[in-house]
Amino acid sequence: MSLIKSISGIRGTIGGRPGEGLSPVDVVKFTAAYATFIRKNSQSKKNIIVVGRDARLSGPVVDALVCATLRAMGFDVVNIGPASTPTTEVAVAGLGACGGIIITASHNPKQWNALKLLNENGEFLNDAQGKEVLAIADADDFQFAEVDDLGQLIHDHTWNMRHIEKVLALKLVDREAIAKANFTVAIDAVNSVGGIVIPQLLKALGVKNIVELNCEATGKFAHTPEPIPQNLTQISNLMKKGGIDVGFVVDPDVDRLAIVMENGEMFVEEYTLVAVADYVLSHTPGATVSNLSSSRALGDVTRSHGCSYEASAVGEVNVVTKMKQTGAVIGGEGNGGVIYPESHYGRDALVGVALFLTLLAKSGKTVTQLKAGYPPYEIAKEKVQLTPDIDVDAVLERMKQHYAGEKITDIDGVKIDFADSWVHLRKSNTEPIIRIYAEAHTMEEAEQLAATVKKVMENI
Repeated sequence: MSLIKSISGIRGTIGGRPGEGLSPVDVVKFTAAYATFIRKNSQSKKNIIVVGRDARLSGPVVDALVCATLRAMGFDVVNIGPASTPTTEVAVAGLGACGGIIITASHNPKQWNALKLLNENGEFLNDAQGKEVLAIADADDFQFAEVDDLGQLIHDHTWNMRHIEKVLALKLVDREAIAKANFTVAIDAVNSVGGIVIPQLLKALGVKNIVELNCEATGKFAHTPEPIPQNLTQISNLMKKGGIDVGFVVDPDVDRLAIVMENGEMFVEEYTLVAVADYVLSHTPGATVSNLSSSRALGDVTRSHGCSYEASAVGEVNVVTKMKQTGAVIGGEGNGGVIYPESHYGRDALVGVALFLTLLAKSGKTVTQLKAGYPPYEIAKEKVQLTPDIDVDAVLERMKQHYAGEKITDIDGVKIDFADSWVHLRKSNTEPIIRIYAEAHTMEEAEQLAATVKKVMENI
């Protein structure tokens, strides 16, 4: 059994003893700590917390525990039912709520679940706020409401459609162009909430020909839910038969978007943000942001529009913070996470689908032709196993010294930028390893770079 407490929330495997897995006791304790934090810090005048969940099997049980605990803490709960992470974020802001909890373990397998915590803006808690929640939970420093002060439970299942309407209202989403293109679109939603909301979105965008794969929101994931190439053979094989213009794949909570080209090959998650940013920048020039482990292609495309690019530390909250600092018009993460401030500050696959289809319709190109127009990069991943006696900070400092002649960024681990490639070294938050990400123009070059750096590190 596993239970991981971090600043972004609590996640773990269902079952087991309290403190060893995500047990009912842990759900109640952490929810009560979050409610205490919200009571102390929220500026909202409404005594409401929004709760949404993905379709995983444990969702209804965890949902019931979370809602009952929030009510026991004196908050009214607006339960929006099965909904995506971005939909829950939109609902928090739309209702003027104090905060929100999303019950989802994102791309983790079915035995996992988690609580993702939002502030009153529908954005994830920052580092200091997350640590405050953890401290409250560790100290059992919360107090439940007396009987006359218990909160109410309100069910409101209108937010999927409200979210879709918000996407349709974006100035750069052209429903008429999409409908006129008469696309045939495939969608793989891994049997979670994307199977509800993405087909609804496509129909609202004027797409008449929709091929649905794994769109029954049963929580019985048809394949490993992370939308990476090795897990997407079903939709790839389908598209190789021809007749489908583009395929979309989302993770269980619909904040990541992977695209499959008409020939069944992967567009590659890194290029979801690159393509959408290219379209946005062509109409609204401005800064862009992604994290240090994301592809250099975004910076290349940004500069081709005469605009500036900046990198943040890894993590959605860090990307959002940097986007606000720079006034970025588009940003996100290389895992298929598109953050478009015109809509809201959160990764949103619905926004990604709508903007990409608009780009595709207006370009008159195939997805393969679009991809060919972007700078070619490949990312390889390696890792170095750690033992308890290893001083990770000292190792990373030695790596900085070894590569002192190159451009070094150390806001999150160590990133070394070479002329035509880069490598990023950072300690994992969940495993005793140092992760190595390397990018170059070909996979062979990227793998060679990762292996070379790994050898240098192991020698140190």
